[in-house]
Amino acid sequence: MPHIMPHRRMKFAPNELIDWYDRSRRDLPWRAPDVTAWQILVSEFMLQQTPVARVLPVWPDWVRRWPTPSATAAASAADVLRAWGKLGYPRRAKRLHECATVIARDHDDVVPDDVDVLMTLPGVGSYTARAIACFAYRRAVPVVDTNVRRVVARAVHGLADAGAPSAARDHADVSALLPDDERAPKFSIALMELGAIVCTARAPRCGLCPLEGCAWQGAGCPPAEGPARRVQTYAGTDRQVRGRLLDVLRANDSPVTRAELDVAWLTDPVQRDRALDSLLADGLVTRTVDGRFALLGEG
Repeated sequence: MPHIMPHRRMKFAPNELIDWYDRSRRDLPWRAPDVTAWQILVSEFMLQQTPVARVLPVWPDWVRRWPTPSATAAASAADVLRAWGKLGYPRRAKRLHECATVIARDHDDVVPDDVDVLMTLPGVGSYTARAIACFAYRRAVPVVDTNVRRVVARAVHGLADAGAPSAARDHADVSALLPDDERAPKFSIALMELGAIVCTARAPRCGLCPLEGCAWQGAGCPPAEGPARRVQTYAGTDRQVRGRLLDVLRANDSPVTRAELDVAWLTDPVQRDRALDSLLADGLVTRTVDGRFALLGEG
């Protein structure tokens, strides 16, 4: 895909998108007005590479149990890993616990509001830092995820697909769209919502789109160039095996034997050993002096 230069604004008024958002947004609990910056941070950690539908049952119980960074930091790493459950990519849970510890210790239990400071926290990258600054503190910063990149590619550049990410280009594209007033934060979340529920990857619902003058529609909705993206599988992968092993450890309050872990995945012993080694390397699992295995902090 050719390099895209952010050189022009969309031909629509920001209020079109904001008014649509007010009418059509999903009622997600982390958008409630009384939600704290820490609780928004927790939602952003959980939503990384995980669908909203899987986060919805977990987030409310999590923030009731651990409503602040200090409460989260005071929990054991093993309890945090257990509470993470089936959200996947459990390294995020470990990093969230580390992030809570740093905020409680170094920031007086208050989530920073500056993007550069946020990016120094464990597990907080460029997107998450900007999302927290925008959604929790109403900062006018570009927030760019896959959904936003797709909307911009279609509406601004007339392309079906955004292609490979480019932080500089993507942030410049979205910055050019942001209204230069107090509407900017709401515009950012509305742009993201549009990509999530209307301008979707496989079946965009263009008839519901509030934007006037979409370049992709104007061009007749040309298909994406190049080969179709491969759908990521889960069954039979090392990720699934890691999950099975973690299930055994979550179900036990004390270390388990190697034999107890082995029965979790009998299909391929070599793959099972590789998955266990990776859990040990990631620090999610520890080995006791007597050769048993436990969640981090319980060995």
